[in-house]
Amino acid sequence: MPRLSSFAGRRVLLLQGPMGPFFQRLARDLAYAGAKVVKVNFNAGDWLFYRDHHVMYSGSIKEWPSFLGDLLEKAQIDVVFLYGDCRPVHRPVFELAARRDIEVFVFEEGYVRGNYITLEKGGVNARSSLPKSAAFYLNTPMPEISPPREVGYSFYHQAWWALLYHAAASVLGRYYPCRTYHRGLGIRELAPQLRSYWRKMIYYPLARWQERRTATSLRGRYFLVPLQVATDSQIVHHSPYGQRGGIPAFIREVIASFAAHAPAGTHLVMKHHPADRGYVHYGRLIRKCARQHGVAGRVHYVHDAHLPTLQDHCIGTVTINSTVGLSSLSRHKPVKVLGSAIYDIPGLTARCSLDDFWRQAGQWTPDAELVRRFQAHLIATTQINGNFYKRIRSSALNCGLIWPTADAFEATSSIVGNQRERELASGTFINDQDYISG
Repeated sequence: MPRLSSFAGRRVLLLQGPMGPFFQRLARDLAYAGAKVVKVNFNAGDWLFYRDHHVMYSGSIKEWPSFLGDLLEKAQIDVVFLYGDCRPVHRPVFELAARRDIEVFVFEEGYVRGNYITLEKGGVNARSSLPKSAAFYLNTPMPEISPPREVGYSFYHQAWWALLYHAAASVLGRYYPCRTYHRGLGIRELAPQLRSYWRKMIYYPLARWQERRTATSLRGRYFLVPLQVATDSQIVHHSPYGQRGGIPAFIREVIASFAAHAPAGTHLVMKHHPADRGYVHYGRLIRKCARQHGVAGRVHYVHDAHLPTLQDHCIGTVTINSTVGLSSLSRHKPVKVLGSAIYDIPGLTARCSLDDFWRQAGQWTPDAELVRRFQAHLIATTQINGNFYKRIRSSALNCGLIWPTADAFEATSSIVGNQRERELASGTFINDQDYISG
């Protein structure tokens, strides 16, 4: 995790960021630190929030790598910042940057929600450089983590920036045409956003009833299945379901396995992702699958029920690679991962098949010490206290983050390369095999 001052004298390129003014504010902080900053805008929404020192790109995605390569050379770029490493405009960056010895830093929503954002060098999620060894975390000195400053509720901030972003893309689209955006852009987004707000209101009373039910009559008798955003790169690029039918295929597989192997009297609670509320609805599919497999009364579809409450009272969590899995581990709940997740490590998650997990979940309760150490390392090396859409008022930075100093991060990260030698020299270390069941 670099200090902002480490970018002094360096030429920084910003590509696409979160909707809103975050990258504009970050650019000011980088400039105050002594960096020279330029940004590429891809549509009028980008332009609305970043109008200084920018390059406008309106070509095709096919022409983009050549354009980017020329820009990196002509501007003599040293560092690239971007948000989300799987967007079409971001995928060519890594190869082009590697050829030129350019550092790439990737922002993403926080691995640890909701007072953090993620920043990693080289990639996030499946591209993360985080060690996948329990032995590393158990034998590495644990960094000290200060309690984060509270961000507070940021939904309305995010919604406002999104509204302005898409409005600009619609109104100014003729002047700034876009052929590269990865999702719906402009006026097309109005209908799903309005649908999302409407559903949020009508589901509110039902959600409160569902919360009470999971805390009472279903307490300790259900498995939690958090559904992820259908178009998320975690599904499309970092899971087997990207080629197998996406979230609907995941739903069918989980219900079929649950019906065939889960103990009698247990239930399945499938929670819809709030960011997908206005786009898709799986109610009909879930009811159909449950009826087909004879578990109609045991499968429940919930929307805005309080997630921590659902986690506290469940038997275990089944996920593709959602960050809900990580928060379930912090609550000492067994977790079965069906995709690629940074926390899918022996000692943390179940190593059995999904079919076996329903009956063996209790055998896969995560190691509390490993959870504590993994989360501390995760926060110390990849997380920044703050939010993309709402600034922390006490922050001294324009971007509103509590940007940490690098000392703790450098001390922790420097151990990665020679950790095995230290373990062998000491003669006392924990091996990953301790967590792998035959």
